[in-house]
Amino acid sequence: MKKELIKKLEKKEAKMAVLGLGYVGLPLAVVFAEAGFDVIGIDPDASKIDALNKGQSYIPDVEAEVVAKLVKSGKIKATTDFAVLKDVEAVSICVPTPLKKTGDPDMSFIDTATTDLAKYVHEGMVVVLESTTYPGTTREFILPMLTEKSGLTVGKDLFLSFSPERVDPGREDFTTINTPKVLGGITEACTEVACAWYSGAIETVVPVSSTEAAEMSKLLENTFRMINIGLVNELAIMCDRLKVDVWEVIEAAATKPFGFMKFTPGPGLGGHCIPIDPLYLSWKLKSVNYNARFIELASEINTQMPRYVVQKVQDALNFQRKAINGSKVLVLGAAYKPDVNDLRESPALDVIALLAEKGAEVSYHDPYCPSLKAHNGEIMKSVPNLLGAVENSDCVVIITNHSEYEYDAILEKAQLIVDTRNALGKAGRKNEKVFGL
Repeated sequence: MKKELIKKLEKKEAKMAVLGLGYVGLPLAVVFAEAGFDVIGIDPDASKIDALNKGQSYIPDVEAEVVAKLVKSGKIKATTDFAVLKDVEAVSICVPTPLKKTGDPDMSFIDTATTDLAKYVHEGMVVVLESTTYPGTTREFILPMLTEKSGLTVGKDLFLSFSPERVDPGREDFTTINTPKVLGGITEACTEVACAWYSGAIETVVPVSSTEAAEMSKLLENTFRMINIGLVNELAIMCDRLKVDVWEVIEAAATKPFGFMKFTPGPGLGGHCIPIDPLYLSWKLKSVNYNARFIELASEINTQMPRYVVQKVQDALNFQRKAINGSKVLVLGAAYKPDVNDLRESPALDVIALLAEKGAEVSYHDPYCPSLKAHNGEIMKSVPNLLGAVENSDCVVIITNHSEYEYDAILEKAQLIVDTRNALGKAGRKNEKVFGL
């Protein structure tokens, strides 16, 4: 069975499905379709299915022209019906893995996708989980659901692996096709089959010894970033107390050609990985009576940054003898990183909510996010006239340093600025009306 399946995968004769057509699933489906595979995308969101079948892209990193071409040629199809899986040999699970409000992993999306897959799992199928999760998920959670009722034997009839997604929205130098792909199977045979499949579309596949090693590698990547961001965020607070320019310190340290990697402070963590993934590891370790102290400490520092920013706004207004209550505050940038429209876990949402709690009249501008849903459920719209809004605000707070902002004009017209990203550079740091972290 293994040799037969590998042969079909290498010849790209095997049909494949992608469960979940979001920021991870759609780019993956496109890469495999471009490589010659027949791909079926499955998602419960009918609007995504309708858009995809019309050749439209709803993910900025995926060009509409590419999608339209692949749909027209029949290489990509989309449906809400999981029954198509009965004729599929290869399945990639790319569903969301958020955290609950309690900080526990929300496995509901993986649970639902695997439950639907289990109805149609069959002999000669390879399944790869891409959704980021805690070490042990593939073996302890997915495997029993796919084998207990089906009677299939993993490594013989069914081949199950984990390959962590490494999507970085807005990035052009490293994309799905050329970012190395770590892959680990339940058995050696599982790894072999999955590598044969992924090597047909991804430039570099990196096999590891187990699903747990692959799961842990993803958490190490994002925990590394989370902890180092926590370090420089705390450094910003320390430098503020010591009256030292944190940006000058970081730039000076970054001149060292070895033994140092540059990280920068900001208003808090955002995105689909860094604020969430390390907490999966922390949660898992509690089950073996271990406290992940670095993760917990970094999380504590990072989650407090929006409050620190609001305190900076309050101090800046106080410097001009104004109260935050009743002041007009304009937030620049709502997306979690520059030049994307991704609002997931964005610290801007927390900053907006905290400012409103203190009585500020809050508005925002973001060229990539025309509207957003605030924490109170209110739909806010980006102000249409940026420089006019800057001029009429008591304080401008730069949360996301989009490259298209005219920072010189913003600096000239603003009465007061809190710059959390050093977007204004040295000109801002030397200006009395600009307050940094």
